[in-house]
Amino acid sequence: MTTATTNLVLLPGWGMNSAVWAALEQPPLDAFARRLSLHPIDLPGHGGQAWDAERTRLSDWADAALQQAPEQAIWLGWSLGGLVALQAARQAPKRVQALILMTATPRFVQARDWRVAMAPETLARFNAGLLEDAAATLHQFLALQVRGSDAARPTLRALRAELAQRPAPRPEALATGLTLLAEEDLRGPLPDIAAPALWLFGERDTLVPAAVAERVGLLMPGARTRVIAGAAHAPFLSHGAEVAAELQAFLDEVCP
Repeated sequence: MTTATTNLVLLPGWGMNSAVWAALEQPPLDAFARRLSLHPIDLPGHGGQAWDAERTRLSDWADAALQQAPEQAIWLGWSLGGLVALQAARQAPKRVQALILMTATPRFVQARDWRVAMAPETLARFNAGLLEDAAATLHQFLALQVRGSDAARPTLRALRAELAQRPAPRPEALATGLTLLAEEDLRGPLPDIAAPALWLFGERDTLVPAAVAERVGLLMPGARTRVIAGAAHAPFLSHGAEVAAELQAFLDEVCP
C-alpha cells in the first residue's frame, strides 16, 4: 500500500485550469487522491500562470511543468496535458515514475496513417474563432468535450464552474495550445517511454476516439488501456466510480 509520500502531478487540458482537479476531493475519486500528495500545475498562460511568448514549443511547456513538479512523481495529464506529460517523461525519464493519460493521444489530428483522430478542420475552426471571441470559442470547446456522454449536462456545468474559478486563459496561450494539438506527433517516441502507463478513453469521446486505445496498445505494448463506457472527453467528471476503480488498480500495480 502506498502512502501520501507518493506525488501526483496533475495537468489540465486545453483552456482549462487546475480547479478542474477539485473532483479528486469528492467521492468516489477521493479514496484514490488520499493515497497521494497532489500537485496541480497549470499550463503556461492558463489559470494565472506566467506567459512567455518565446517558449511555445511542447518541450518548453514540459520544462515549465518540470520546474514546478516534485523531483519524482506520477504524472496525470488530461487531453493536451497528456501531451505535456508524455514530453516530460521523454525529457526527464527518471523523474516520471508512471503516467496516467486521460483521454489523451500521441497525435490529436488525422493523418493519412492516423484516421482515429480529430479532423484538422475542427481545430482550424476553433483557431479562427479565437480571433473573434476567445471566451465563446472556449465554451464551444467545452460543449464538444461532453457531447455524447451519459452525463453531458452536469459535466458541462462542472467544467464551466471550474473554469470560472481561475483567471481566464490568455488568448496567446489558447492559440499556442491549439497549435500544439494540431502539430505534435509523439507516435514515434512512444515506444521509448519506459514509465508504466495507464491510458483512459471515453467510449463516446468526439475529440479523442476510443479506437486510439488499440493503436496505443500497438505503439506502447506495456501500457494498460481502458475505455470507460458511456463517457466522453471528461470521464473523471462524468464517470467517477469507473475511473476511480481503474486509477486504484493502477496505483496498486505501480506503488505496491
